[in-house]
Amino acid sequence: MDRSHARSSWRTLPVVLLVASAVAILPVGCGRDQTATNPNDPVKLKVAYLGLTCEAPIFVAYEKGMFKEEGLDVEMVRTDWEGLREGLASGQFDANHTLIMYLLKAIEKNSDIKITGGIHTGCLRLQVSTKSATKTVAELKGKTIGVPTHIGSPPFMFASRVLAANGIDPSLEAKEVTWLAFSPDGLAKAIEDGRVDAVATSDPIGTILVGKGLVRTIADQAKDAPYSEEYCCATVVSGELIRKHPTAAAKVTRAMLKAAKWVEVNPKAAAESAVEKKYIAASAEINTQALTQLRYIPGVARCKRSIESAADEMKKAKLLNPATDPAALAKRAWVDLDGVTDEWLVAVNVDKVEGGGRPARLAPAAFAALFDKASLCCACCCVSN
Repeated sequence: MDRSHARSSWRTLPVVLLVASAVAILPVGCGRDQTATNPNDPVKLKVAYLGLTCEAPIFVAYEKGMFKEEGLDVEMVRTDWEGLREGLASGQFDANHTLIMYLLKAIEKNSDIKITGGIHTGCLRLQVSTKSATKTVAELKGKTIGVPTHIGSPPFMFASRVLAANGIDPSLEAKEVTWLAFSPDGLAKAIEDGRVDAVATSDPIGTILVGKGLVRTIADQAKDAPYSEEYCCATVVSGELIRKHPTAAAKVTRAMLKAAKWVEVNPKAAAESAVEKKYIAASAEINTQALTQLRYIPGVARCKRSIESAADEMKKAKLLNPATDPAALAKRAWVDLDGVTDEWLVAVNVDKVEGGGRPARLAPAAFAALFDKASLCCACCCVSN
């Protein structure tokens, strides 16, 4: 696979902090045969990726030969958020792993995609200015909240769910809170200038802002129930692949779930490899610290519950259409695959790389110091268009 384009298109900005909508778009392929001409030949699939820190399992599955172990001949194709959504829905891409909330919104609009397994927990936060007297979410009624890139990004979705759960109508029509969108590098200044009372963030931005003494967290997807019990990202396959080649859908899912288990055991090795192989244009230190913010505990039953919970709360937060049945949407979003079970995952063994395990997590101030203020941008997998 030729990844030389990554060096020129990303310039000097760390990818862990790049605005996803600015990712260089590669045309998606079409008209390929997903089945091998010889039954003994590997099945050819296209796996899409955005070039984000949290996509480590995709990179590991490719580089460590986990796709090949499943009898797959995978082509890795870089795209952007819109290309990912459209490519999966049309069958031009076969698989990826991405945000459950993002997937549910697309599936509600009849995108032909299916969720097949949970990958990692979340990195979204709702934070208030350290200058503010606000201590609880309920006190945000009537306040102004900043979000990265645009209204509708995953940090906005998470904040909306939290507000709705605390008796505040987050919809634009209700005007119980005011939403303002900023470029991700503008969130810190918006807090400093008092233009917003709170911000919806994703790591590493959330940790950086804490480290700079600008915010304190009042809702954390990684720590606060029920969000802490949910997966943030899940494996996804095209509906076309499910219909035409369900065995391949199971294989590509198993490879990514196995790779997620490997990343949990070897986060430092995974982060360093992603930088070395030019998937991520960040320093290995930055990518390692960003990756350690996440927990990769792949699962099946828990993912089903995550979809149901997310759909129900998205409906309450008016992130879904009024006529949408959350339970029906969750059921439509999921597909069971042969050999993709929690029992199989428990039995999966992964090797441990010497020196590749979980490093000491830097304190917020030390973590913030890794980043040049001028390049503070967006984060992880959690800023979408």
